[in-house]
Amino acid sequence: MQIIPNVEENDTNLKKMAVSLALLVKWIIFGLLTGVIAGLCGAVFCKMLEFAASFRAGNSWTIFILPLAGLVIVSLYHFFKDYNDTGANLIISAITKDEAIPLFKAPLIVISTFLTHICGGSSGREGAALQLGGSLGYNLGRLLGMDDNDKKMMTMTGMAAAFSALFGTPMAAAFFAIELSSVGAMHYAALVPTVGASLTASSIAAYMGVASDAFMVKIVPELNTGYASLAALLAVLGALMSIVFCLSIKGGRKTLDKYISNPYVKVVAGGIIIIVLSMIFRSGYYNGTGIAVIEMAFKGEAPPWAFILKLLFTSITLGAGYKGGEIVPALYVGATFGSLFAQITGFPLQLATAMGMVSVFCGATNCPVASLLIAFEMFGFEGMPYYLITISLSYAISGYISLYGAQVIKYSKFRYR
Repeated sequence: MQIIPNVEENDTNLKKMAVSLALLVKWIIFGLLTGVIAGLCGAVFCKMLEFAASFRAGNSWTIFILPLAGLVIVSLYHFFKDYNDTGANLIISAITKDEAIPLFKAPLIVISTFLTHICGGSSGREGAALQLGGSLGYNLGRLLGMDDNDKKMMTMTGMAAAFSALFGTPMAAAFFAIELSSVGAMHYAALVPTVGASLTASSIAAYMGVASDAFMVKIVPELNTGYASLAALLAVLGALMSIVFCLSIKGGRKTLDKYISNPYVKVVAGGIIIIVLSMIFRSGYYNGTGIAVIEMAFKGEAPPWAFILKLLFTSITLGAGYKGGEIVPALYVGATFGSLFAQITGFPLQLATAMGMVSVFCGATNCPVASLLIAFEMFGFEGMPYYLITISLSYAISGYISLYGAQVIKYSKFRYR
């Protein structure tokens, strides 16, 4: 019996394949394009923050003009009629709720974060990078006449590129961008452009001399019952610390808003408090990003109370209206807490410090896949079993508290549905 091929069905399949191939080429091109633009901007931004940290280290008097810098920041946002800046939450809302991202968000966050850092405010950089990259990606999509769904893809692509340029972790950046907006779900449709953008941006940043954040974890003991138990305990404590971190950041804003409604007065008052605290704790360990203190934590040299003071400095800085990110402070808190845990329990120091970092990061962002990839890229693959234990427990125990109120709880952390 002769089998006659279904010509119509074959034509349909060919058309679908052609459309898929065209879309693949489209997103490869746009991913690379976004990676170049956001990568260049992210690398320049990183160089600006490196200069700010270096200049502040050699000119300690800059802390005394922090209130003036705060007035400039508030004035800039008010000039652009951005009276209720929600930070990275706006970028997430652009993905989940079709919120528009004004183009001025990109230069505003760059200038404001630079002013915050050069004058000694306590904040991070990668959260600011999400705003920078998301704004660039969204507005590039709008310039190219894309529809709302494609602009969401471009927003995630820009986020991945800028995060990768500053952090030097292209794997984590690609997945963080597609994982951040919806807890329990990932936007895999954006995987090709986010991977292309993050790899491109990372290469550009490296070419421009931006060093990636990597910390050596040399001693990784074989996993046994004793070490697994201590790892689980650290994961639980790290998850609880991530809850404290999120509540502190939100509490700082609410407390200052409650007692000081005028944003100009609030930013000046917050700046004065940071000046006083900086005079009390003269080390400078709690100003800026604190990358140097994270390095100290890996050597067991960080002060045992460092994570508490960083929480205090950061919650006041961001709550008062200064700008930056929350991610590096979260890593700082996790690193110093993990280092203290190692010194108390005898757990390997570098491994505990790394586990503390990913535990607090995962609990604060609800992004377990990105957390695991960050661990691999920053600390190496040798500690894989420990990172798996840490991230899985931290993700579950931290519940639904997050740094980002705009995150959508797509699926339960404890049930299939």
